[in-house]
Amino acid sequence: MHRHDTEYMQRALRLAERGLYTTDPNPRVGCVIVKDDRIIAEGWHQRAGEPHAEILALQQAGDQASGSTVYVTLEPCSHHGKTPPCADALVSAGVSRVVAAMQDPNPEVAGSGFERLRKQGIEVDSGLLESAARQINPGFIKRMESGRPFVRIKMATSLDGRTAMASGESQWISGEAARADVQRLRARSSVILTGVDTVIQDDPSLNVRLSAAQLGIEGDVRQPHRVVLDSHLRFPANANMLKLEGKTTVLTTKQGSGDLSCDVVRLDAADGKLDLTSVMNWLAGLQANEVHVEAGATMCGALLHSKLVDEIVVYIAPHIMGSDARGLFNIPGLDNMADRIKLDIRDIRQVGKDLRITAVPVSN
Repeated sequence: MHRHDTEYMQRALRLAERGLYTTDPNPRVGCVIVKDDRIIAEGWHQRAGEPHAEILALQQAGDQASGSTVYVTLEPCSHHGKTPPCADALVSAGVSRVVAAMQDPNPEVAGSGFERLRKQGIEVDSGLLESAARQINPGFIKRMESGRPFVRIKMATSLDGRTAMASGESQWISGEAARADVQRLRARSSVILTGVDTVIQDDPSLNVRLSAAQLGIEGDVRQPHRVVLDSHLRFPANANMLKLEGKTTVLTTKQGSGDLSCDVVRLDAADGKLDLTSVMNWLAGLQANEVHVEAGATMCGALLHSKLVDEIVVYIAPHIMGSDARGLFNIPGLDNMADRIKLDIRDIRQVGKDLRITAVPVSN
């Protein structure tokens, strides 16, 4: 590695983050082109079907790209998708060196982009700031490596671990700043997943209500696909989410559509309920990268117990709701201390008056 490689890759990673809310189902990628120790061009992938980060940077660099070093957060693609291979464009531009943060986990690429560059005499280095690069694309990487999406559960709780009063009343546990933070989690997700009991109890919108300006993006705000788990097809035909922009799909074990004005998909059952592995496979078939879960204790507990959860984000509000209120997770059968589900806390920070804890199950 050369003296300023880390500095230029850090810039490429910051560029990649600009696509946080817009690139789905593609990965977020940034690119910086350097010549004579000076940045001459940069770009980031903005939307699926539009030019990749390397192409935008090469267009900006023009003839100056010849003999340059290219820093990119993900291996340049080598296959024809909606756009031509970036590896070929780098070869045609005459670049001398490519530094990538990580190999592309997509089996259609998976090192072949690097191989194509090396065969043309281009120096290739990979692995610089790979951990940071992986954090930008957890869903894309998870889907490519395991065949299922990255699942993030979001919950709001009181200091005594309660998510709703005994009556079901839950608005609002967390403060305004925390709720705005949740909007950003929704905006970066491919799918917002919930259960039919939450729909019946709360009639939620489950959409992104921040503007493009608030998200720092250009163009329209992308509304994630809303997916409702409804084993016995109890979804109310007048649900609020059906009146809003964005697609809603109900997954069920029953035949028929129940006269709903949205897609209804029948999946396999397990013990009379939707088989959660089948649900994840179906979501992967949608090219869903990040699945954002806002649901009740039963569904969240089932996902966690089935080891299908990759991350938990909990907003803890500074109040007490009492012993009759509802808990975070409903997971029967954890009778002994040895049965505990262990978590690794990755981040704790204050958001408004609330605390936000980000944790991952250790077993995953």
